[in-house]
Amino acid sequence: MSAHVILITGASSGFGALTARALADAGHTVYAGMRHTAGRNAPAVAEARAYAVEHEVDLRTVELDVSRQESVDAAVASVTEEAGRVDVVVHNAGHMVLGPAESFTPEQLAEIYDTNVLSTQRLNRAVLPQMRERRDGLLVWVGSTSTYGGTPPYLAPYFGAKAAMDHLAKSYAVELSRFGIDTSIVVPGSFTSGTNHFAHAMHPADTATAEAYDELYEGLMDDVGKRLAALSPPDADVGEVARTIVAVVDAPRGERPFRVTIDPADDGSEQVSDVADRVRAGFYDRIGFPDLLTTRSPAEG
Repeated sequence: MSAHVILITGASSGFGALTARALADAGHTVYAGMRHTAGRNAPAVAEARAYAVEHEVDLRTVELDVSRQESVDAAVASVTEEAGRVDVVVHNAGHMVLGPAESFTPEQLAEIYDTNVLSTQRLNRAVLPQMRERRDGLLVWVGSTSTYGGTPPYLAPYFGAKAAMDHLAKSYAVELSRFGIDTSIVVPGSFTSGTNHFAHAMHPADTATAEAYDELYEGLMDDVGKRLAALSPPDADVGEVARTIVAVVDAPRGERPFRVTIDPADDGSEQVSDVADRVRAGFYDRIGFPDLLTTRSPAEG
């Protein structure tokens, strides 16, 4: 296995922080991207630095606000100047919501879509030119089982955004395959502990409409997390997501899985996505482009 230079978004906590540490432990040079490195996330920066020293690994942090193109461009430029290149991008940044769909304003939906979807486009546009030039690279997209599995109530804006990201990833996969750039979608289920998704969830701005739903759905918002937690086995380990991403990164180019699901609650996502991905492969065969589903090696030109 060769060491890679890896940039992760949303790496101040949760999946992102766990993945940054796991990839550094595996011998890679890892840049944990996060906002407000000199302010709110200064403790996360200090923790990453302490981890790197204690474990003698190459874990670094970089200021990266995925909502601002200038910040994304600056982060990619900084990593490239310091490390020489970016081999792998892990699209991890995301934002959860909790509340009735009607009670979120259009502006809130746009914010959720921006964090979960548009952020990936900003980073891709910044990093893909160097990957295309080298004919090498890997995009890892951290999705959600909600795209193909169960969709409990009061999470609609998040589910919609994650589904959009999944479809964007599928299109990028075929459009980048001839450039020798791999794509893998890692699909976590509803881990209700070990992350800050629910604790940091966005709540409706239109509180009057949210309260109107209490007439028939009183307590439902609080119950969603509890019901999801009850589905997960007691030994569900959020660290499995990080270990899966390490395995994807360490796999040989062209042999990396297109999709891997880690779902302790077993909400049906894996079964449905297996069918969907087979249909996709069959369709590409019917239209005469099966090669687009396989990453091209440098020897193939």
